[in-house]
Amino acid sequence: MAEHFYAIQNHRTQVHGASWVGTPGSHPFATGAWHAPSNNTNTFARESHIDIMAVKAGMDPVAFRLRHLEDVKMRRLLEAAAEKFNWKPAVAPSGNGCGVACGIDAGTYVVTMAEVAVDQKTGSVQVKRVLCGQDMGLAINPEGATIQMEGCITMGLGYALSETVRFKGGEILDKNFDAYNIPRFSWLPRIETLILNDRESPPQGGGEPGIVTMGAVLANAIYDAVGARMLRMPMTPERIKEAMHSA
Repeated sequence: MAEHFYAIQNHRTQVHGASWVGTPGSHPFATGAWHAPSNNTNTFARESHIDIMAVKAGMDPVAFRLRHLEDVKMRRLLEAAAEKFNWKPAVAPSGNGCGVACGIDAGTYVVTMAEVAVDQKTGSVQVKRVLCGQDMGLAINPEGATIQMEGCITMGLGYALSETVRFKGGEILDKNFDAYNIPRFSWLPRIETLILNDRESPPQGGGEPGIVTMGAVLANAIYDAVGARMLRMPMTPERIKEAMHSA
């Protein structure tokens, strides 16, 4: 999940730790029931870095990705998502608050685009719109796949913006959901989905792919909105305010 799919010759991938508790180098705490745990964090790192390179190159982030994509499936999906989202090319930070991120999970290709608004006084983020596009090969149950994509977007808002476990002296402070900040229905943006039904390819996973891009797409949208690069999740208002002051 740490490997990337961009045609960039000069790259190096390093993997630290392992997926399961008890294996050498692994984290002492399990993630529990969290969709695509390692792919979420790896996609966040890769797609944030791709956006940083796009800024350095003075290019629109979608155009930069297309320039370095030889994978036909990902190119087709990215172009289709950009068309449906009505993506307006611009070099970040443009003030539009739009972001993009690409990923692959369980054999399924994912492109997510988002629009956010950031309160520069409080650092709070309003996610206004999310489009999730997938190429999952033959979509046997498109309606079921759509519901899974909507669920992934909803769950992804939590790990990206609010969910964290606090410790003090080795004791867990967040012992109930009155303290552990999960997404509310009031947070939900306008959600759109796009499925490219490839009848010539075997069916691929549909339960988890849509969540892997949520951290990166929101981080990139926040940067486009206010020029604050978020490199740590969750992207809480306090962390966003700190990043804006450091920008």
